[in-house]
Amino acid sequence: MECNHILVRFGELTTKGKNRKTFIRKLCHNTKEILKSFDKLKYELSFDRMYIILNGEDSEAVCQKLQTVFGIYSFSLCYKVESDLEKIKAVCLEIIEKNEGFTFKINTKRNDKDYPLHSHDINTAIAGYIFHHTTKNLKVDVHHPEILIKIELRKGYTYVMDNVIKGAGGYPVGIGGKALLMLSGGIDSPVAGYLTLKRGVDIECIHYASPPYTNELAREKVLDLVNVLKEYTHGKIIVHIIPFTELQLAVYEHCHESYAMTVMRRMMYRIAQGIAKKNNCLAIVNGESIGQVASQTLESMSVINEVIQMPVLRPVACMDKLEIIDIAQKIGTYDISIRPHEDCCTIFTPKQPATKPKSYKAEAFEKEWDFEMMIEECVQNADSIVIDDTYKKFDELF
Repeated sequence: MECNHILVRFGELTTKGKNRKTFIRKLCHNTKEILKSFDKLKYELSFDRMYIILNGEDSEAVCQKLQTVFGIYSFSLCYKVESDLEKIKAVCLEIIEKNEGFTFKINTKRNDKDYPLHSHDINTAIAGYIFHHTTKNLKVDVHHPEILIKIELRKGYTYVMDNVIKGAGGYPVGIGGKALLMLSGGIDSPVAGYLTLKRGVDIECIHYASPPYTNELAREKVLDLVNVLKEYTHGKIIVHIIPFTELQLAVYEHCHESYAMTVMRRMMYRIAQGIAKKNNCLAIVNGESIGQVASQTLESMSVINEVIQMPVLRPVACMDKLEIIDIAQKIGTYDISIRPHEDCCTIFTPKQPATKPKSYKAEAFEKEWDFEMMIEECVQNADSIVIDDTYKKFDELF
């Protein structure tokens, strides 16, 4: 018998009380968007589950894509059969035969209380059938089975499920509003974007380009990172590329070298706030990790943060570098992030940046020139690019 369904479990979403339906509708919408290339799929919603009907689509490919959908706690391949014990036995045996492993467990949930057998009796009957008909040398393991078969017995039909596959967790992207991710091209900021998406917050991205000091390969690196992050969303992310050269040079012209990084970051925050407000973003996100570099000490963060009024989210603030790298490797951004193309921050790094800057000193340097006009020009002249499924498709023709 062919596997014809995937059962999706919501997990954390079921605790949302009166908002639960809103969360589940958003999850269903995002799932359809992420799986839209599988045009034969059909969807059914119940109280705490979503069923995806495969209609002949490749179950392995669908499952792989499904693991990128935030808001899904877990899912299982399943068979929908009549609530006939002999047919249920046959499906269970099929699952046993196709899976690797030599220990198994049958777990039955009997929703139809009129069914003549209790859950324990059903488990025993199916296990006995498997022992008599399998080609494997099997054992029952009720604690840590290699093959777990879950059965949901309902009136008229039954779902028989394969092993549980862990989902991405979190909340559906977009349910928590939208934020602007400061994306440098390094390892940390893409991970911060991923973790923000996981909490249901949609993102747009901002990147500061300083040609000719930064080149097209650095820009491509950032867009490639966004292309990975978009796989965890509804299918597209907007990137705002900021022409930052003139403002960055002005910072280094008017500031002492030790304060150049602090003042430059203050300028970046002001621009980010302008872009965020223009695009209805409720917060700014970045990949700052406490103490990792001079601009990420608590003193630096405080002085830099004070120039804006928006909340700043720092998802990796309390992680060490190895933890961040582990996530980057898991989500597929690490190999892109380590490409040897420098961004505007690394090119202009001062030799001895202030690690405990003072607000009054930063403000004194900023009074040396009309930076507000330059910030407004950066906001107005941003190049906004949509990264979606068409990204780099044209390249494939050559």
